Amino acid sequence: MSSDRQTLKVAPREEFGSRSSRRLRRTGLVPGVVYGRGEEARAFQVAESDLRPILAHGGTLIDLEIEGSKTVPAVVKEQQRHPVRGDLLHVDLLEVDLTQTIQSEVAIELEGADVAPGVKVGGVLEHITHTTVVESLPTEIPETVVLDVSELEIGETLTLDKVTIPEGVTLVADNAEDVPVVTISAPRVTATATEEVEEEAEVVGEGDSAEADSSGGDEE
Repeated sequence: MSSDRQTLKVAPREEFGSRSSRRLRRTGLVPGVVYGRGEEARAFQVAESDLRPILAHGGTLIDLEIEGSKTVPAVVKEQQRHPVRGDLLHVDLLEVDLTQTIQSEVAIELEGADVAPGVKVGGVLEHITHTTVVESLPTEIPETVVLDVSELEIGETLTLDKVTIPEGVTLVADNAEDVPVVTISAPRVTATATEEVEEEAEVVGEGDSAEADSSGGDEE
């Protein structure tokens, strides 16, 4: 229902170009575009502080209110960020039909990592695939999908087909059984630790040699 969704209020954008976009960002605004269903795309600008909580929820359905226009349901289609600083540079939204399924990228959340047997004995858990694409009605898009790793041992890997998908949602992936999501590997021995072991071995060896030399001197 509309009342259950966040509302994002934006203003029409009439100036374009990189110079205009930089000027907007300096004032805390982000340029964006909303693509309609067979309609002409509309440019807008929005306060980054208003946009941040929307982006935190991935593909969640929102109510978009462009100043002077009626509210429409929309999802985040794409966001562009600075490759170094991570600053938000641009956002694309997509107006949706609530009766038609759409595809959306959602985050994969790991559950039970702290109790996984492999982690408990010192294994290193590596989260390889962080997002996946699902298809559903706009109102059914999950914020995340969950993968239970609570039984994972060292040397084991869980693939995308093991992710729990909510009812009414379809996983969109080719050969999901071949896409690794998380693995636990044996603890890594650092170079420093190896060097310390070697140094200790050398010291012990030198001590044994010294004792042998001393012992030989007494026999003479």
